[in-house]
Amino acid sequence: MNRRRLEEQFFKVLMLTSLSIVLIALLTVFGIVVIRGAPALSWEMVTQTPQGGFYLGKEGGILNAIIGTMYLAAGATILSATISLPIALYLYEYAGIHKFASLIRRALDILCGVPSIVYGAFSFTIMLAIGARSSLLWGIITVTMLITPLMTSSIDELLKMVPERLREASMALGTTRIEYLLNIVTRQALPGILTAILLSFGRAAGDTAAVMLTAGYTDGIPHSLGDPVATLPLAVFFQLGSPIPEVQQRAYAAGIILLIMVLLISAISRFASMRLTKFVVK
Repeated sequence: MNRRRLEEQFFKVLMLTSLSIVLIALLTVFGIVVIRGAPALSWEMVTQTPQGGFYLGKEGGILNAIIGTMYLAAGATILSATISLPIALYLYEYAGIHKFASLIRRALDILCGVPSIVYGAFSFTIMLAIGARSSLLWGIITVTMLITPLMTSSIDELLKMVPERLREASMALGTTRIEYLLNIVTRQALPGILTAILLSFGRAAGDTAAVMLTAGYTDGIPHSLGDPVATLPLAVFFQLGSPIPEVQQRAYAAGIILLIMVLLISAISRFASMRLTKFVVK
């Protein structure tokens, strides 16, 4: 009995220590970014595009990067969801029947571990081969490749939690396999699917390496898929590389905006998941 209690206490202490390390690291990052960036944060920075000499400490803001981030992340998330949901439904229905489905799952696990810069380099190689230039379209394609394995794996795990008795009940009522997948399984897993999509949006908004070579950068707001696009992570990257302290401070202010955006997405996903959970069969 004493041994079991000691084991319980040991793992409880280990859990609390791990939690403390994560919280301290998180609060440290937030604290450094907020302390260094808050003095440079202003309404003009959020509502104006860069003016002449912005990266030399002169007037302007990062509205172009904020809107560009939303364009790129939204486009990639919509495209990725369109690809991921059918794949996840196929894996849910056929993983235990076809070996090809198991192969897809292994491939997804491997793709989830590929660094984002590799996706960027891969897309950049294709761009060079066909003579394309950096643009919003290629940024969306690259980020879609990055988040699709993550989104598919997340949705796949969520679908595994759908109670098997729903299949038996639906089949007894004469529903087809497609009707069962689209009307019952998808609705049952909808809170988790929505959460996976929104979290993938946050990942798409915060990635730098994948779009560094493919999205380009511009001081203006893109008006078509063929225009280059600025993003907040790239704005932070370029401003931190400046030798001017004022511009470096602006980089931390841009980091605050990016943190707020990602935190809002996480809060929205949590709220939406809680509201939709009441429609789920336990």
